[in-house]
Amino acid sequence: MLRRHRHAARLTLEQLAMASGVSDRTLSDMERGRSKGPQHRTVTALADALGLVDADRRQLVELAREGRLRDRWARPTGLCELPRSVDDFTGRAAELAWTGELSRTGDAPGTANVALITGPAGLGKTTLAVRAAHTLRPDFPGGVFFLDLFGMSARPLPVEEALVTLLRALGIPDRQIPGDVAGRASLYRSRLRDRRVLIVLDNAAAEEQVRPLLPGGGAGRILVTSRRLLAGLEGVRRLGLGPLPSPEAVELLTGILADRGTPDEGAAVRQLARLCGGLPLALRITGNRLVSRPGWHAADLAVRLTDEERRLDQLSAGDLKIATAFGLSYAQLAISTRRVFRRLAVVPGRGFDAALAAVAGGTPIQGAWDALDELVDLGLLQDGTSGRYRFHDLVRLFARDRLREEEPAAERDAVAATVTSWLLRMATTAGRWFDPRYGRPDRPAPDLAQLSSAEQADDWLRVNVDNWLGALRHAGAIGRFTAVLDCAESMDWFSDQWMHAPHWHEVFTLGAEAAAALGDPARQAAQLNMLAWVHLVPRDDLETTLRYTAQAIDLATRSGATAQIALAHHHAGGALRRLGRLDEAIAAQTTAARIHLANGDMDRYCHSLGGLGTCLRDAGDHTRALEQYLELLALLDDDRSGITPSVAAFNRPIALARIGECLGSLGRRAEAIARLTEATDLMEHARLPVPQARSLETLAALLAAEGRTGESRRAYARAAEVYESIDDGEAGSRCRALADTAP
Repeated sequence: MLRRHRHAARLTLEQLAMASGVSDRTLSDMERGRSKGPQHRTVTALADALGLVDADRRQLVELAREGRLRDRWARPTGLCELPRSVDDFTGRAAELAWTGELSRTGDAPGTANVALITGPAGLGKTTLAVRAAHTLRPDFPGGVFFLDLFGMSARPLPVEEALVTLLRALGIPDRQIPGDVAGRASLYRSRLRDRRVLIVLDNAAAEEQVRPLLPGGGAGRILVTSRRLLAGLEGVRRLGLGPLPSPEAVELLTGILADRGTPDEGAAVRQLARLCGGLPLALRITGNRLVSRPGWHAADLAVRLTDEERRLDQLSAGDLKIATAFGLSYAQLAISTRRVFRRLAVVPGRGFDAALAAVAGGTPIQGAWDALDELVDLGLLQDGTSGRYRFHDLVRLFARDRLREEEPAAERDAVAATVTSWLLRMATTAGRWFDPRYGRPDRPAPDLAQLSSAEQADDWLRVNVDNWLGALRHAGAIGRFTAVLDCAESMDWFSDQWMHAPHWHEVFTLGAEAAAALGDPARQAAQLNMLAWVHLVPRDDLETTLRYTAQAIDLATRSGATAQIALAHHHAGGALRRLGRLDEAIAAQTTAARIHLANGDMDRYCHSLGGLGTCLRDAGDHTRALEQYLELLALLDDDRSGITPSVAAFNRPIALARIGECLGSLGRRAEAIARLTEATDLMEHARLPVPQARSLETLAALLAAEGRTGESRRAYARAAEVYESIDDGEAGSRCRALADTAP
């Protein structure tokens, strides 16, 4: 009837859709007999658009009414009804748009008519699926159905029972439902082929539970949610759900609290959202607690949640408990995986790899991989790049609670000691790759085999800094001073590779305290010298540098540690130079160079030569400074100088940069540009951002002076990027402004 009237009006589907406000998909379903009982308002809108009156209008409306009646009798009322959608649903716009594709995909076999939403407990997978289903209801005139598969329960819904329930919801009388699973699945697929329905399968347990409930093609659509990844399902569109971004988390919590009528609590609400980690369930619990107790203040609850020991207990409101949600996933794990999961709570940092998981879990590496795969599959761990994993903050607290509940104190302490010991051995071995006294280990222990090159050692120290620094703190707190001092000393040369890192002050303070506790003044002087370096280079606190060097000289003199006396003079010379006390600085660097040369320490000697050259440069004697740097470069390039190759490779780009600076000051700009270009390229490869940024800025100025404007702008822009990477925003802004305004 509809097709006949449309043809009589000489309208295409698209034209009728535009005129009536009814989607062309809905029109197509009506004309093809898939939608036999459209809503009254839909039919009247079509009649108006077609200009139908009198008998034609009544006939069209009556046919639709009869179709609705037939559909009402074909499906039992209330079976598999969709739950209500929460009124204060917030965010997830991109995810809702993704689910909207279910109504737009074609009907041919092989099209993605199944959508799968996965993610850990508490992320609101069911809430999102229900919201999406309500939104899509107009596009599915055959009905929208919801079935909980009880995937996290001790007895997930059996496939045969799920099929019976769905067939009944689709209007199949019990007497027509086959007795075997294969027959039920076949009848189910046949109904989905010709009927435009949406079925939400919530909380799926496994692929074998879901696979018989999927359509074979046609008009039906399926939306599945699961805590597991269900990686074995083929031909489905996948959406991995994550925590709410901070603005959406705050918006959700604010919406829940909207009717409290309390004064503005914005700051406290933002803190609560952060403590909930973006988990919608945690935000819902927090909001419900405050709404149900009007006398409470958000700030008071935030104080309670700040206490990690009580946070999970506080995230409870009636039958909503965040720990219960995590516990359902935990109960699904194999016993060996549970042990790995709860013991990972002792890892100090936020991320870890399989090697550390094996140490913490007391399992071979293959067992660790298997456990990590299972934990990721259930959403109890998040996997990231390069084989690393991390907890959500609340899941970590849950793992820690499980460890306390299920393992005695002695075992917990043993696990912590094992993890601490392994991390310190790894860090110490990695740091020694850069120390000329050690370098490549002859036979690394089997559990340290991943440190087989300087590049691997560098990467491990950077990626795992939270872990080994946490282990260093723990070892210091329990009095393992020898291990702490060994680790701190191993970072001496590596710290130059990563000089902008914020943690060196703590590392060398712990080292100095350990040396003092061991009664070793020479090693204490070495750690004080490292603290002097920290305040000289990353912190730019020159008076504190001089205070530490004075203490180091005193301790080193009393213990006869001439190497530390020289190093203290070297650091003092750097501070004195920058304070403008150039004569004292030149004297200090000269003393340092003399002692290092007498000791035969060519590695330190080249540092002092460089420091002396910088003092001469700042004194305005660019000719002598250039001579000093050229002498240093000759030593670095001489294989017979006694300088360790790795030390030479580190210092060569810095010496080249200083030569370039002096050449520039002497008006030899072309030579200066060549030297600085070579230096900055080497610094990029060696990952030396602090000197690289400064050298790039000098290079950019020289290029501008030579009229090479485009190159100058690029150099300034690159300098800005490097400054920003080391959190020097002021210098970054300066270089960006120069890049934009260079003539």
